Amino acid sequence: MIYLDHNATTPLDPRVLEAMMPFLVERFGNAASSDHAFGRDAAAAVDTARRQVASVIGADPREIVWTSGATESNNLALLGVAGSPAYKKTHIVTVATEHRAVLDPCDALARRAFHLTYLGVDADGRLDLDRLAHAITDQTLLVSVMHANNETGVLHPLAEVGALCRRRGVLFHTDATQSFGKEPIDVTAMHIDLLSASAHKIHGPKGVGLLYVRRRDPRVRCEAILFGGGHEGGRRSGTLNVPGIVGMGAAATCPVDDHVRALRDRLETRILRDLEGVAVNGHRTERLANTTNLSFAGVDAKQLMKRMPEIAVSSSSACTSALLQPSYVLGAMGCQEARVRGSVRFSLGRFTTAAQIDAAVAAVVESVHALRRDVARPS
Repeated sequence: MIYLDHNATTPLDPRVLEAMMPFLVERFGNAASSDHAFGRDAAAAVDTARRQVASVIGADPREIVWTSGATESNNLALLGVAGSPAYKKTHIVTVATEHRAVLDPCDALARRAFHLTYLGVDADGRLDLDRLAHAITDQTLLVSVMHANNETGVLHPLAEVGALCRRRGVLFHTDATQSFGKEPIDVTAMHIDLLSASAHKIHGPKGVGLLYVRRRDPRVRCEAILFGGGHEGGRRSGTLNVPGIVGMGAAATCPVDDHVRALRDRLETRILRDLEGVAVNGHRTERLANTTNLSFAGVDAKQLMKRMPEIAVSSSSACTSALLQPSYVLGAMGCQEARVRGSVRFSLGRFTTAAQIDAAVAAVVESVHALRRDVARPS
């Protein structure tokens, strides 16, 4: 098997597993149990991890709230701010290509008398800043714009969005699930007020994530959506997943995957060279270094993947692929249905090799040719 679906999840880095193992066995304390050494040891490990992840985005460790993953972080950011009595405004602006973990909470808020604006994107998947500026009103509470799209890898300009929101007195949340630990992020310079991330996208464990919540200039008010103990400064109750948190901290300290851009370009260039009727979906430069989304004319992506079961790729977000629906992200970019249905996402990771890329290219080229021959063959 060749795994090229790292935007869905990543294999655990051995260094991360090594850091986690003691907390899965002998160092098993509850970080909230401060009356004995087991609990204090766990709490110290959690604090270390808090510093490790905060340093990735230039945050104060006290601004990190541990969660079960980016889906919970996004829900806490949106529902928590909207539910705070400190804010009276009821308008939220987001983008049509956001992950369902943002769009679904926004839809829920729309059912609670909030006014939602869903901005479109251009053919490259990029947000028009002028449209964003015109969408903000005196009733806008928050703008939520993801950093990197999970399907295309397209990057939105966080610094420009943050500066606009700050000028207009609007809170700014970004879903940085795909970019955390991969792209430079500075929450101060980019005027980010809330940021979501997940460990399993950076070769860490599943089931743990974070929400950054700004403490000052401005102090963000974010109400809890889980109750039962007042953990994490009252923002997120529940016994902390100490092994997972330690793993996320360790994953955050691992070097950035600098080699994946060259491998991504190798895969993309060779497929475009060896096959006709292939289109790249999304901006060619303003995107994650590990991601390419390709559409194959005359080919159904599901059939293509069936023909090459040894290559693990995706035809849409992992969170929506089970619904058997075409990509709404590509649809929002104006792609026709045939192009959407022929789209495949390739996403590379830390352990991807050149040999794997070459084997994947050969499998894709052979399978596309075979499928096109099948379609052209008289019945």
